[in-house]
Amino acid sequence: MTMFRYIAIGTGGERLAGLMDAATEAEVIARLQRQGTMPVRAEPADKASRWAGLLHMDVGGRRGLRKQDVADLIRELATMLSAGQDLDRALRYMQETAAPRVRPTVTGLRDAVRDGSPLSTSMARYPGSFPPMHIGLVRAGEAGGNLGPTLARLADLLDRQRALHATVTSALIYPAVLLVAMIGAVTLLLTEVLPQFVPMFEQSGAALPASTRFLIAAGNFVRADGLIMLVAVLALVLLARGALRRDSIRLVVDRLLLNAPLTGGLTKEVLAARFTRVLGTLLQNGVALIPALAIVCDAMGNRAARIAVERASLTARGGGSLTPALEAAKIFPSRTIHLLRLGEETAQLAAMALRAADIHEEKTRLATQRLTSLLVPAMTILMGVAVGGIVASLMTAMLSLNELASG
Repeated sequence: MTMFRYIAIGTGGERLAGLMDAATEAEVIARLQRQGTMPVRAEPADKASRWAGLLHMDVGGRRGLRKQDVADLIRELATMLSAGQDLDRALRYMQETAAPRVRPTVTGLRDAVRDGSPLSTSMARYPGSFPPMHIGLVRAGEAGGNLGPTLARLADLLDRQRALHATVTSALIYPAVLLVAMIGAVTLLLTEVLPQFVPMFEQSGAALPASTRFLIAAGNFVRADGLIMLVAVLALVLLARGALRRDSIRLVVDRLLLNAPLTGGLTKEVLAARFTRVLGTLLQNGVALIPALAIVCDAMGNRAARIAVERASLTARGGGSLTPALEAAKIFPSRTIHLLRLGEETAQLAAMALRAADIHEEKTRLATQRLTSLLVPAMTILMGVAVGGIVASLMTAMLSLNELASG
């Protein structure tokens, strides 16, 4: 008998962790399932097994595979299983054709499967690549005997999440480029162009306009202390990242993001799309509501939204409705609450959650377009005002010198 360390999700949605004596990992998984829990991970607890696990780590490092690699891996595996290939043969083909950065993970999955472990247990050995949501869906597919279709739905989920993220990210790239260009243009004018006129101003002895004096002082500061200022900004960024790891600070920041004037509505739409898409996919694949909500909590990415889902899970665990707690949190749009309530009343929560996800993803796309249509002109005008102000200040000073010379 071997001592195994396990992690599971209980019937009430709580996380369970402990040790169990068993002959194999499959026996640990079977015992946990008989107890009504959803196993997430089971691995030998001895030191030798931990060192062996290190040999199966991804070459890419502790963070695991990229999201694109995971989505492609799952999509390809789903295609081959749906075509009638057995799991071992599908993994062998993927092992032979995978990219070098993906091959160690596929090799580890195939070795574990050939040793008798289910695919879900094998994936749990790579938490940096396969989060609990993936493992829960795969385990539900294994239990229902429809692993191929389940993997296909998981691949669809990952594609939709990546498309949503790409929509928001790509829309913000152009405003960010304009901001960098504006900062670069202003810095160049202050440190390279303006100093060319300073000797002329000093030789004339004329009183310069206040705006010109301010710009000269700003240029001197940037040239003398610009590097120190840049290092200070980087240090503040690092300190802010460290502070955001504290739950209390992260909760305050996340709530501010939800109530921000321009981006608050977009943030709520993104969270609603993520919540309903993951919840609907889990329920559609046979995961019970309470364990599904526990998995959804990990996928939210916003502490305020996570707390709202946890409170809703407590209500549902007691036999109540899911929607009152979500509505009271005032985080998700009213459309989300209405569709989820309708799904509960008609016993079609999975279908209505997926319908809500479609609506919120479209709303996110439209809101992103509107935000971009506001940010791009605003950044262009701001850059024009900054550069034009510097040029106007120089022209004013030059005109004053001409007037002094002619007088």
